[in-house]
Amino acid sequence: MDEQRERSRGGPPLPWGGPPAWRQGPPWWNQRHETGDVTRLPWLTTLAITVFVQIGSKYAAEGQLDREPLDVCARLLLLAGTASLLLRHRYPIPVAYFTAGTALVYLGAGYAYGPVLITVAVGCFAAVVAGHRRAAWGAVGMLWVGHLLVAHWLYRWLPPDGDGARTWGQETVVAVWVVAIIAVSELARVRREQWMKERAERARAAGRRADEERLRIARELHDVLAHSISVINVQAGVGLALLDSDPEQARTALTTIKAASKEALGEVRQVLDTLRTPGDAPRAPAPGLDRLPELVEQAASTGLTVEVDTRGSRRKLAPGVDLAAFRIVQEALTNVVRHSGSRHARVLVRYEAAALTLRVDDDGPATGADAGGSGNGLAGMRERAAALNGTIEAGSRPDGGFRVTAVLPTRTAPQEDQ
Repeated sequence: MDEQRERSRGGPPLPWGGPPAWRQGPPWWNQRHETGDVTRLPWLTTLAITVFVQIGSKYAAEGQLDREPLDVCARLLLLAGTASLLLRHRYPIPVAYFTAGTALVYLGAGYAYGPVLITVAVGCFAAVVAGHRRAAWGAVGMLWVGHLLVAHWLYRWLPPDGDGARTWGQETVVAVWVVAIIAVSELARVRREQWMKERAERARAAGRRADEERLRIARELHDVLAHSISVINVQAGVGLALLDSDPEQARTALTTIKAASKEALGEVRQVLDTLRTPGDAPRAPAPGLDRLPELVEQAASTGLTVEVDTRGSRRKLAPGVDLAAFRIVQEALTNVVRHSGSRHARVLVRYEAAALTLRVDDDGPATGADAGGSGNGLAGMRERAAALNGTIEAGSRPDGGFRVTAVLPTRTAPQEDQ
């Protein structure tokens, strides 16, 4: 961006709008501050500025015959000012004052007005964008006040000979440059702060999405493993108890364990595949209520009889609602297997106009047994329902059993601000 300005001989760009790149930050600035690398010196831009200032000052001197012609001293002053810009990112404050000082000496020596002011503009621009606004304003103010003294008082003792006081109309040229330097620098600072704020917001949004994805994966793994391991746990107990007295029944229990473990491994791989190849479609569709008969069959293998009652007009559900409904019923039946002395459960699936109601009942009583669960089953069900703006109610029934009721909206509704 600074190269584009320095190649323009019409002075710095106007302060309204700014280059489009400022809206997202200049590429060279973004890269430097993303990597934290300010050790690389800006050789190319500094060389371009140096060449432009040297050549432009020559033409400016030819057009201002009332000023001192360019000599070796003038060239050295111009070179010193532009060479200091190599350090403008490492030492922005000293560079801002040094460029303003060399420009003031150059003008005080009676040399022609011209591109020398661009050196000051670049030095102060770097200081403002780096966050040193007061230093940049101080350097610009020093140049302005020094020029007023030279043009209206010290000119009597300074070259060129016979020079008179500058008119206030001529002074407006320097004033315009000062205002332009401040305006462009402040605009760049505001754009950069806006870019950094947007970048931080994007990083926070990405972090939130990552947290939500981790939570989703944790819920999936919990639901898959909790259900399957509970079935395996029950069947392993049956197999051990009947290994000697009823080997055939023990064989059936082992067969169930093998099938449950195979299914669990398949679902775990499906979840983990989304981590290995983000953005790719899963190899198998996510489970839904169409797999409810599989849950009933698995529950039957553990000795639990499940009755399913479907009411209302069955219809295709959104994938998120269908998956959440399946997992909630799965977790509720898993809890029956783990914690209830009942060998009978009832599942009600009711399709309503704008919601899906699920209810899982068992007759209890609670056994207090631990089937290897993590204790996060009800919390996971509540999280799934809450993600869909639904509700979960779980608690003991008056007759001693237990009931889980879930209501999941099936129509998209705007979420209320928390």
